[in-house]
Amino acid sequence: MSSASPFTSPLPAPAPALYLTAAFYKFVDLPDFTERKAPLLAFCEAHQVKGLVLLAREGINSTIAGAPDDVHAVLAYLRQDPLLAGLQHKESFSAKPPFYRMKVRLKKEIVTLGVPGISPTHMAGTYVQPQDWNALIADPDVVVVDTRNDYEVEIGTFAGAINPNIQSFSQLPEWVSQAQALQDKTGRKPKVAMFCTGGIRCEKSTALMRAQGYDEVYHLEGGILKYLETVAPENSLWQGECFVFDERVSVGHGLVPGPHRLCRCCRDPLPEGALTSPLYEAGVSCPRCHDQTTDAQKSSARERQRQWEKAKAKALPHIRAPHKTAGLSSDKAARTAALLPPGSPVLYSFRRCPYAMRVRLALLAAGVRCELREVALKQKPEALLQASPKGTVPVLVLPGQVIEQSLDIMLWALAQHDPQQWLPLDAAVQADALQLVAQCDGDFKHHLDRYKYPNRYDLPDGLEGGLAHRAQGAAWLATLDARLADKGFVVDRQWRWADAAIAPFVRQFARTDAAWFAAQSWPALQAWLAAFEASPAFGRVMKSYKPWQLGQAQVVFHAAD
Repeated sequence: MSSASPFTSPLPAPAPALYLTAAFYKFVDLPDFTERKAPLLAFCEAHQVKGLVLLAREGINSTIAGAPDDVHAVLAYLRQDPLLAGLQHKESFSAKPPFYRMKVRLKKEIVTLGVPGISPTHMAGTYVQPQDWNALIADPDVVVVDTRNDYEVEIGTFAGAINPNIQSFSQLPEWVSQAQALQDKTGRKPKVAMFCTGGIRCEKSTALMRAQGYDEVYHLEGGILKYLETVAPENSLWQGECFVFDERVSVGHGLVPGPHRLCRCCRDPLPEGALTSPLYEAGVSCPRCHDQTTDAQKSSARERQRQWEKAKAKALPHIRAPHKTAGLSSDKAARTAALLPPGSPVLYSFRRCPYAMRVRLALLAAGVRCELREVALKQKPEALLQASPKGTVPVLVLPGQVIEQSLDIMLWALAQHDPQQWLPLDAAVQADALQLVAQCDGDFKHHLDRYKYPNRYDLPDGLEGGLAHRAQGAAWLATLDARLADKGFVVDRQWRWADAAIAPFVRQFARTDAAWFAAQSWPALQAWLAAFEASPAFGRVMKSYKPWQLGQAQVVFHAAD
């Protein structure tokens, strides 16, 4: 496939495109997926094919590129296996190599959703062919959802589609659980149509929807790329360009490479007007990320860019050239470096601390990616004490700023990005939230500590004194139960930051004597707490990490995997 010349005067024919890019995936049970890695990698390398192949028990997901005959040889190699005989792929061509290395990786999921038991092989929604997609999404009774990340949606989407404003696919389950757009006025679950780049994410997301009781769920077969390949522009409902995870950056109708470029620092598509902004510097910064790196980090990036440009001028390969390849880093350290560009926030945290838990919930909801440093409270690292002499978690370290209080960190994170509307727009509701959280952090926390740790506080009557504090804490929980019974959540009819701020402390109170808590007549409070503990977000923030030590590999909080 080659683009027609825009010139009308006689010119030499353009050189043919040399590199074929093939994108493919298949959900299929591969019990021996680990044994497939070595022979597949060897076959690709023998044919000088580059790209990324993900293998998991649930199937295969890949984008590879190379000479057309070599790419087709790899596809034929895969299809000789009966389990992959029906493997379908999409093709596009380019004059430059989209990838620099060949990697075959073993994963828990070929696309990370983070919800156990979701099987597209058995539960996916109804496929809709590209030629039938327009009629489906034009139906006013159909809710159309773009399942991609926010930076992808920013440069193009279908007219009328809902943007969940997620920063990774694994955030979608939480959005689905709270999205008002998925609540039909009649109380029934509406028809839902979902789409993504190549089909893999929406195939898994429709399986998620069906598992949650949505009966009529549809997804675009072959994804946006197949739609752009087969539907004529004059009949299209697509608006803008489609982001792709290689050096083309974006494509339009006919899969012709688009005009977009990447910021080589934050690795997102450059926003409109970035190239003329004084904050843009090739390979160093763009308006989005300029304030997130130090002068020293910018200086290092300039040197890296200089070396890349030097190699390019001499037509020499420069493997370390900045590029976005959707996880095609040379190793885990390189991938982590891509997820945590210079100047990323650093969070000192302790898994079981309710203050740190509320902060992790807010950072996750806001989509703020940071380096997580788990703290062993008996051996506090010197780096924490230098950043915050008080030595208690949580502490968030930003370029030129340290935030030491959990509520300040929560509100800072949500001020950066609030896709789930955790911050109420009504000033009176926000004032109510602040007052309620102050009660939680004040009197309730006082009684909670003495109920949970009576001997630590040398109470005159020991355990009996702890029970007296339990009664005082229970009185406040009774008022909270009444609020929840009336409103559904703690301040209004939606989960807000106040819910996230209070829930970890209620959980701690409930776990002190679980049988006693279960026996109380607090149905609304108990249901609210149970829903919190069953939520995907809770599972994410309660992941266990080893205590941080200076020099160890960075841990990415809010990473896609």
